[in-house]
Amino acid sequence: MNTDQGELILEILRKMQSDISAMRGDLDALSSDVRGIKAHMAGFMQTEIAQDGALAELRHRVDRIERRLEIQD
Repeated sequence: MNTDQGELILEILRKMQSDISAMRGDLDALSSDVRGIKAHMAGFMQTEIAQDGALAELRHRVDRIERRLEIQD
């Protein structure tokens, strides 16, 4: 292999290394975004669970009131 071919190969490898480095940065940014989305979804799920609990409590109270008033179907 002559010097010109070696230099060409080194240039190509350097470009590939640069591209891979840029891709790594993009991947890190995407990973960070996904972590943020997961945290948001976890918060959303906790809120939904709390609302379900509150709704169940209200249903229980309405059922008890209906039983006391004898107006259940």
